[in-house]
Amino acid sequence: MFKLLPTISISMVIITLISPFLFVNSPNFPTYTKKAVKTAFFISLLALISLTSQNQENTNDQKEWINSFFTNMKFSIYFDTYAIMFLPIALFVTWSILEFSLWYMEEDKDKSRFMKYLLIFLLAMLTLTTAGNFFILFIGWEGVGLMSFLLIGWYHGRNNAAAAASQAVLYNRVGDIGFLMAFCWFINTLPSAEYQTATITIPPTFILLGLITAAATKSAQFTFHPWLASAMEGPTPVSALLHSSTMVVAGIFLLIRMFPFLEKNQTALSTCLCLGALTTFYAAMLALSQNDIKKIVAYSTSSQLGLMMVAIGIGQPHLAFLHICTHAFFKAMLFLCSGSIIHNLDDEQDIRKMGGLQMVMPVTTTCFSIGSLALMGTPFLAGFYSKDAIIETANTSYINFIALILTLIATAFTAVYSFRLVYYISMNSPRSNPVLKFNENNTPVLNSITRLATGSIIAGLLIFHITFPNSPPTHTMPLHLKTAAILFTIIGFIIAFDLAKMNWHLPPTNTSQSKLLDPLHYNQVMHRPIIISSLDTGWEIVTHIMDDLMLKKLSQAIFKNSNTTPIQIIRASQSGMIKAYLSTLFTTMIFVLILIYLI
Repeated sequence: MFKLLPTISISMVIITLISPFLFVNSPNFPTYTKKAVKTAFFISLLALISLTSQNQENTNDQKEWINSFFTNMKFSIYFDTYAIMFLPIALFVTWSILEFSLWYMEEDKDKSRFMKYLLIFLLAMLTLTTAGNFFILFIGWEGVGLMSFLLIGWYHGRNNAAAAASQAVLYNRVGDIGFLMAFCWFINTLPSAEYQTATITIPPTFILLGLITAAATKSAQFTFHPWLASAMEGPTPVSALLHSSTMVVAGIFLLIRMFPFLEKNQTALSTCLCLGALTTFYAAMLALSQNDIKKIVAYSTSSQLGLMMVAIGIGQPHLAFLHICTHAFFKAMLFLCSGSIIHNLDDEQDIRKMGGLQMVMPVTTTCFSIGSLALMGTPFLAGFYSKDAIIETANTSYINFIALILTLIATAFTAVYSFRLVYYISMNSPRSNPVLKFNENNTPVLNSITRLATGSIIAGLLIFHITFPNSPPTHTMPLHLKTAAILFTIIGFIIAFDLAKMNWHLPPTNTSQSKLLDPLHYNQVMHRPIIISSLDTGWEIVTHIMDDLMLKKLSQAIFKNSNTTPIQIIRASQSGMIKAYLSTLFTTMIFVLILIYLI
């Protein structure tokens, strides 16, 4: 019986999450949804207890789903260590976000539909993480993409929201090409699309690069990162769920699942390493120059995703997964705290117009500070255990020196923009409108952010001990390598404090001092020239071939000869004589009658 505990608990979780759809027309549907996710979280702990106490995993294979001439597809669900650990974390974070949404979307007339979309978003991500073969994985992969489109464009009446939703879909379609290419290769090459049978064959490099492209678009790596900042046009709960435990970590999770292929190909690992290092550095640099509170947190997400990609590149997928788990807690909390602050400041998102909020919003600013410290990698908070482990492993690996330097500089930048956020929001004197009425005495808000704050403090230690064995072998490491991450964080912290004090008195301006630090420069440099040149070239080719060559030169005589005879017949028939018209009528009638009689 105990061996079946993971299967039983996961089945109960799925039934519990689907149950709110029975009451979709009820006015209490949002509350039912929150309670269902809360119940599912406690049920999912049974599978986690089974894993930690007995080290038990489980695979549940259903009957054949598709059996065609080229593949044998089963509906299989895979409960390995990654799936069993990720399940309670995703449910815990989603439970807090849904409770926050009860307050945040209270005035929205479509809040039931909003909660339904969030629940489907969660189910799509759970489908992706528990998939046992590539086909089920693809269903979850496309599910999170579709739901992100609907949720980012929730306020689709605004042009920016509609454009951001379309941008997210278009970027992810690029990655879907790589995913489908790899998927078709697996189906064509292997007897089954199951994970267990797929590991018997080593894919060629271009197939692995297709998988990396798919992960890069979904997880907003460099060259595909702009959609993540644009996604801030959606409601704050969407941003929290999108950035913590669903859409953006799907790409990294794909590479963790596919790591048995990647570890045998040095080109693929080097691509992951360099792409991740460039992403974590570039996104952290963009976050330094932002003044929108949500966009700073968004670029920090992109930077942390780059760090996860670095962990894949140095051959440590379990460290990438550990960072996914710890990152979910404090990143969701940072977004929820941002939403509460923005709401109380009458929709003001510019951090230069805040300040002194620790006096009027003590719980929110305290939780925000805890999340920022965890993001920096402060010792013994959640982010420390995963972030420090990745950087220590990179320091002791034979890796690209430039990639290591970029990762360490990004670590310092993380401390800079995180402290800048805390300084401008919580510390010093108020700069907000003095007539605003601050109120954080909302039970859903306080419950959700304090619950996530508790997770940001203790979750790292718990997950670390579950991920790693109780008695790991002792490693020796030079002191300067061991303390590199914390030293770069302290240096960034000191620099940020001096810069914040220096720039506090400057009035807010809407122009960036450098175009390089303006995120829109990427659109001007990369997107617009490529699109304009490709569209212009396509238009010239089409007009030259279709209009000039085919219509005017090749088909001129064909059109003339084929149209002359019908035109002459029609002109001769239109003589204007009543005899000709009556003769035509009677001839046609006789012909029709004969035809009917013969038939």
